[in-house]
Amino acid sequence: MSILLPELKSSSVITRVNAGEPVLSARDMPYEAECIFNAGVVKYKNKYVMAFRNDYDYNGKGGFHKCFIGLAFSDDGIKWEVNKEPFLTAADIHDPDVTRVYDPRLTVIEDLCYLCFAVDTRHGVRGGIAVTKDLKSIEVLSLTAPDNRNMVLFPEKINGKYIRLERPFPVYSRGGIDRFDTWISFSPDLRYWGGTRLLLAVEDVPYANDKTGPGAPPIRTKAGWLTLFHSVDIDWTRGKNGWEEKWQKRYCAGIMLLDLNDPSKIIGLYKKPLIAPETRYETEEGYRTNVIFPGGMILEENGEVKIYYGASDTVECLAIANVDDLIALCLS
Repeated sequence: MSILLPELKSSSVITRVNAGEPVLSARDMPYEAECIFNAGVVKYKNKYVMAFRNDYDYNGKGGFHKCFIGLAFSDDGIKWEVNKEPFLTAADIHDPDVTRVYDPRLTVIEDLCYLCFAVDTRHGVRGGIAVTKDLKSIEVLSLTAPDNRNMVLFPEKINGKYIRLERPFPVYSRGGIDRFDTWISFSPDLRYWGGTRLLLAVEDVPYANDKTGPGAPPIRTKAGWLTLFHSVDIDWTRGKNGWEEKWQKRYCAGIMLLDLNDPSKIIGLYKKPLIAPETRYETEEGYRTNVIFPGGMILEENGEVKIYYGASDTVECLAIANVDDLIALCLS
């Protein structure tokens, strides 16, 4: 049975940089690359830093044989220079069970840069947290039990605890189907996690019927933690929509506001998409079209918010908005 949702539009407070043209794509890479997307972005040591996912060596059926995480640097957040070597590969995890590493998110906490990432293993999907001081060497601090991923860290401790958002895969308890929600967990040291509770369920988002999950790490504002998330809806009547035989999902970026002192409380939620697939790169071209996946958000001193997002699981794009406008959406 088809579950139909209406046509979705991006909020008018959003402006796509360069009319939605990518800020980073496979053509910018100094090595073999096909899909450059789902990047995390921060400001660190006077530079914009982007950690991105590179999928390559397409198998012709719907997947890629190879994947790693690369790094790029920028002075303005728009034009990027890519490191010539990969930043993190499956071999760097030093676990023979790990087969692939992907989907990076970056957060700066107390002058250290932390990387959240996903790994495929022979026994399930796991989420990882690593730390680096120099963006060269990296130490893995923890890996979750299967199945969990899409993890992001808050950029500071709250009430003495580190906090992360995550999207576990509770297939059995949710009826044996795709029905994945956003959860929140707490840690004293970034290694051991607990206090886990539900934050944002699929049924809380009017334009989702399949998944919600974390997007970019939250940013502190005067009104609360401004927090991006991704939403997914399925329409079984959708056809090919990309390189695969069928792609029937649509991903959008949503936005909510969490309490500054207790981020397990949602104090504002925009009931429409912040960014929906609309441009050529988002709806017509790429590996899986109709996908917007927000992975980086930076608040500038002038109130501008840069939102970095993967488009069609193929390229990395950038949109901007004013922080007050985003807060107003959440509280509308």
